[in-house]
Amino acid sequence: MPRFFYDPAGPRFCITGEDAAHIANSLRMRPGEELTVCDGKGTDYHCRIVSVSPGEVALEELERGPASSEPGVSITLFQGLPKGDKFDWIVQKAVELGATRIVPVAAARSISRPDAKSAGKKRERWQKIALEAAKQCGRGIIPEVAPLTGFSDAVAMLKALDTSFFCYELGGASLQKIPVINKGSAGFFIGPEGGIADEEAAALQNAQIPAVTLGPRILRTETAPLMVLSVLLFASGNLEA
Repeated sequence: MPRFFYDPAGPRFCITGEDAAHIANSLRMRPGEELTVCDGKGTDYHCRIVSVSPGEVALEELERGPASSEPGVSITLFQGLPKGDKFDWIVQKAVELGATRIVPVAAARSISRPDAKSAGKKRERWQKIALEAAKQCGRGIIPEVAPLTGFSDAVAMLKALDTSFFCYELGGASLQKIPVINKGSAGFFIGPEGGIADEEAAALQNAQIPAVTLGPRILRTETAPLMVLSVLLFASGNLEA
């Protein structure tokens, strides 16, 4: 069944813009046909189309319920900002896998150093990527891409979560031993291409945030978060159909 997000701030159960044009022109849906819309906050609505035009599709609600695609554990990825367009890919795949929030971190070894204006434009693009990925994979929320965050602020945010750790190329505890509470919150920090600086590792450990090893192979900064997300979702029972 076709699935779309709608803006709760706008007319109730009314799809506009590009999605309305897609329903009318590409899918060629007509009044009486049914689809699912999501408010982006975890609730799905099974609806019937009342009227269709390229600018607006009006719907009537048939039933509602919690989105079945959302994991019970809320996972935040703290990603040391990589160079180039790698973060675009990380956002897309992290949303597909089930991340709730993605925080770009200005780490000590981050090569990319956007100014405030450039960072704001990048965030707009990343949030659009998150939206498109959420649509594609049937998410019940639109995961947030946070503003570019300083390292010390990222440490404080990690410390506030139920479970937190950082992935360290110089070793640490086994990822299998990290307890993940389904229905709780979890977060982890991945360094940029150059890895995590010594002073960053010390600050994380001083904040009682443990180091975790990802095994004997050194993973790329864009590969590591996807591996960790997959393991956390599996460990918390969120990969079951």
